[in-house]
Amino acid sequence: MNSNLLFQINPSSGVPIYRQLMDQVRTLVKTGRLNAEEMLPSVRQIAEELEVNPMTVSKAYSLLERDGIIERVRGQGMRVLAPAKPRSGVKERQQSLLPLLEQVAAQAFQLGLTSEQVIAALTPLLKDLNHD
Repeated sequence: MNSNLLFQINPSSGVPIYRQLMDQVRTLVKTGRLNAEEMLPSVRQIAEELEVNPMTVSKAYSLLERDGIIERVRGQGMRVLAPAKPRSGVKERQQSLLPLLEQVAAQAFQLGLTSEQVIAALTPLLKDLNHD
């Protein structure tokens, strides 16, 4: 499993990397993109692919384990515990984006960008995701 397909980090976001990983695992489980019993990529694999310290990934996994989202399977790695839930509705998924969009909007304002410029920058990124 290629963790780049699952996880993306932004070191300059102001959100700690371990927290970004935790939030992404929670979202993937909540939306059904990670199902119960599914194995997560290893700490080493994620650390190498995302070029982060393995302790950062380990901290994220430990906190997710503490919260009952994943469990450690001896000799195999970490497995999703939470039952797969049906995909959320569009409104719920849009709501989960709001904190990130607020950060983008604030950063765009600080940089003096117009909404048209922000949308122009975002559009090709969304098109790239839809072609995967």
